[in-house]
Amino acid sequence: MLRKLFIQNYAIIDEIEIDFSSQLNIITGETGAGKSILMGALGLILGERSDSSVLVNTEKKCFIEGFFRVDGKKEVLSFLQENEWDIEDELVLRREITANGKSRAFINDTPATLQQLRSLASLLVDLHQQFDTLELGDSDFQREVLDALAGNEQELTAYQKVYKLWQNVEKELATKQQQKAVFDKELDYHRFLFSELSDAAFKENELEELEAELKLQNNAEGIKTTLTKVFFDLKESEQPVIQVVKQMGNQLQGYASLHPALTELIQRLQSTQIELQDIAEELDGINDGISFDEKRIESINQRLMEGYKLLKKHGVHTTTELLSIQTELQEKLNAVLNMDETILSLQKQVAQLFAEAVAIAERISKARHRQIKPLEEKVNTLLSQVGMPNARLQVELKESTLSQYGKDHIDFLFDANKSNRFEPIRKVASGGELSRLMLCIKSLVAQSVDLPTMIFDEIDTGISGEAAKQVGFIMKELAASRQIICITHQPQIAGKANAHFFVYKEIVNDAVKTNIRRLNEDERITAIARMLSGEKPTAAALENAKEMILN
Repeated sequence: MLRKLFIQNYAIIDEIEIDFSSQLNIITGETGAGKSILMGALGLILGERSDSSVLVNTEKKCFIEGFFRVDGKKEVLSFLQENEWDIEDELVLRREITANGKSRAFINDTPATLQQLRSLASLLVDLHQQFDTLELGDSDFQREVLDALAGNEQELTAYQKVYKLWQNVEKELATKQQQKAVFDKELDYHRFLFSELSDAAFKENELEELEAELKLQNNAEGIKTTLTKVFFDLKESEQPVIQVVKQMGNQLQGYASLHPALTELIQRLQSTQIELQDIAEELDGINDGISFDEKRIESINQRLMEGYKLLKKHGVHTTTELLSIQTELQEKLNAVLNMDETILSLQKQVAQLFAEAVAIAERISKARHRQIKPLEEKVNTLLSQVGMPNARLQVELKESTLSQYGKDHIDFLFDANKSNRFEPIRKVASGGELSRLMLCIKSLVAQSVDLPTMIFDEIDTGISGEAAKQVGFIMKELAASRQIICITHQPQIAGKANAHFFVYKEIVNDAVKTNIRRLNEDERITAIARMLSGEKPTAAALENAKEMILN
């Protein structure tokens, strides 16, 4: 509920503070006294756009602050938690406007965007202004009315969970199908490329090894000649190097005892002899393994040509890169096969979730249908009470495609004159009719839903007498369980107030200012009497006013 409203430097309001009752708050005043200014200021903390023209005194900023008691409202607490704002027993919404028109919004002293302020305010206050036709004619509002009366909250929560999952899986399915369509276009080409590489069956580093072997083959004769000569010089010439080294060791051996260093040198010569012997044997073995093979050269050249062609085709330089491409192609081909399985699985999920969503939507729809006749009867009865005996409401429910809220298209139709020509409310109802119709509907919804603070701005336009009295009764009944703030010109409605505020103009320092004060019982009687009979109320008017308050 709105506990307190503080306004400073807004239009011709210098500074006022209003402490509201938790039940029915009535605001009255002469035409032009500033009631609409009051509502304009309130609208700023509810997220409406600002205008620097409201600053009459440009030496200081405009400041509007609303203090709300949250009373454990789940939606409000959830909103604060999601946006990481402090959760306290009292919630403060503030709006500041500087002389240059710059506006700032705050929630619990923390800067907030206008959209955040508007979203939070919608959970705290339900503002219905004169000629405000948008909400009542809106299909979402109409659906919310039926769902509130039908008690569909839990079913809708379950439905929306399934519906959202169905939408997500269907979206994923569409994405996979698009991917598959692209893959299918390239499938034959990828399969050809893979088969080409697979048939080539290259091994790791094969092309590099073949290039090395080809060089060896092309130089086989020169290599063999050199190997043969070195081997011959080491072992088979007239003076083989190995034999010469051996003789050197033997010559030194006779003097080894005469000089200590000779023993080590002799050992080194012996080691050299052994090493040269090993070298000669390895050279001989290599020589035996090398042979010029023209057929092998031809085979290598063919294999290399095949490899070079594939390297050029794929724009790479090594066998490893070719094998990597082959692996990638294999994965793409496997992905197509796996995608078929994935798509089949997703199709089953979509069908299952759709069937589940339809089943819940059907239950929601049946619950809505059950409320149509009672809603029409109750609203039409209330319309008669508030001075619209010829008006009729008709609820039209048509099956539609699944949406976020089920499978129904809902439209409230209206006939103001018993013509049996029902048209959508947004097209045919006048401002005054809409206001009273909204009051009747909300009074019924309030029995099923914990509505926020409800503010009615001159909902009584075009009514008087018994109709105004009935509107007062409805508001009084509504205010038994929630806060109502109502601006009115009707004494029958003002008489039902738990708190009666009077808006007036006064001269302060040669300037006209709007002010407001709460009336005591005697002041209320006088104010209502003036609403009945004019500036100088008669004794009968005073008595009538007293009776309205007491009753």
